[in-house]
Amino acid sequence: MLAVIAVRLATTQQQTVTMSLIEARALAAAQAGIEWGAYQSLDAGHCAASTTLALGEAALNGFTVVVTCAAQSFATGPSTTGTSYVLQATATLGTYGQPGYVKRVVSGTYSSAT
Repeated sequence: MLAVIAVRLATTQQQTVTMSLIEARALAAAQAGIEWGAYQSLDAGHCAASTTLALGEAALNGFTVVVTCAAQSFATGPSTTGTSYVLQATATLGTYGQPGYVKRVVSGTYSSAT
């Protein structure tokens, strides 16, 4: 009986560590989506309402990241304007309701004002 408890405890600990690693990878994928969206927005001067990224590199392989963006102009002076970009990135891996499913959401606001 003690051996069964030890095996279950070890298995649970291993699953906990594995899920923690996947959750950290999901957070990194969402942050990569925010950085990608910020670069695209600030470089082009506008942003797409929604873009889906399929990450296939190294530790982020298999994650799908949906980046949404909303732009808003604002006055920076009497005759000048800037643009604010509100970005949200949602990274997912797996199927909702199944073991191993993970989802992380990151948001950020960036401005073209100088």
